[in-house]
Amino acid sequence: MLYYVLGIVIVALIFDFINGFHDSANSIATIVGTRVLSPIAAVIWAAFFNFIAAFVFTTAVAKAIGKGLIDLNIVTPNVILAGLLGAIIWDLVTWFYGIPSSSSHALIGGYAGAAIAKAGFAALILGQKWVETLAFIVISPLFGMTLGFVIMVALYWTFHRTSPGRINRVFKRGQLVSSAMFSLAHGGNDAQKTMGIIVGLLVVVEPLLAQETGWLKALYVPNADEIPVWVILSAHAAIALGTLFGGWRIVHTMGSRITKLKPISGFAAEGAGAIAIIMATTMGIPVSTTHTITGAIVGVGATHRFSAVRWGIAGRIVWAWVITIPASAAIAAICYFLLRTFVGA
Repeated sequence: MLYYVLGIVIVALIFDFINGFHDSANSIATIVGTRVLSPIAAVIWAAFFNFIAAFVFTTAVAKAIGKGLIDLNIVTPNVILAGLLGAIIWDLVTWFYGIPSSSSHALIGGYAGAAIAKAGFAALILGQKWVETLAFIVISPLFGMTLGFVIMVALYWTFHRTSPGRINRVFKRGQLVSSAMFSLAHGGNDAQKTMGIIVGLLVVVEPLLAQETGWLKALYVPNADEIPVWVILSAHAAIALGTLFGGWRIVHTMGSRITKLKPISGFAAEGAGAIAIIMATTMGIPVSTTHTITGAIVGVGATHRFSAVRWGIAGRIVWAWVITIPASAAIAAICYFLLRTFVGA
């Protein structure tokens, strides 16, 4: 049983790696699209700030995932593993088709789908955290879009007498800062979701680990309010490593197909996305970095004219957002029934 638990922890970190791989586009699409950095330099830059987010933010989001969404009394290792598999499979499908769906909502949907498969809708803690999480599916892209539009208008007003060449030089440097901010925000919010899943698992098997000695003692977690340092560092390391490998299909969609970006508009989009995500992380709300940066890019593009945004591409992305939670939940439910059949309860 202990080795099964260790295997699930490894699967959780694999999901975190895929999250970084899948969502690297969020951090680097604008800086690559504006040619401020090469793709390789951009992913190294983003991965570094993904990792150091471990030393910047609290673990409020991890605690919300660990104990605020699903009743831990019904959670078993099979529920955790099925939830992770549902999220991983959906992430890989959307990566293959170049669709910037939300890894965060895939994980939440997968976790919920597996729990419902085991115990019905009573498994869900229908309270504040679910309301916040579902509400921010709409709020985060709208807030990102509004903030991107406002920042872009403010920058145009401030620099309207400055030559285009000088603006490009200034904001090529500025994009290094805004991209770093967004990568920091991405690591701070997204890595915590995997932390919450791992801690939820370790709390569930706490009676099994309470008597352990040696290195296995490090796995002992008495309650979901305590996030061990090794969980924090391993989650951030996994997401940073995933970012290093990059998701180039999605980079193309985010960096050039939604709207054409320049250094000043890339700076505005990244800055708007970073501000929105940092605010949510501080409040302990798990949000989608994909939704937020996509909204910010649309808001920035709309300052030129509404026809500057390829609304057909944006519309397909929105549909991917809508179906992510139910799709990953359905996949996770199937995985749970398979695990129960072949592994046991």
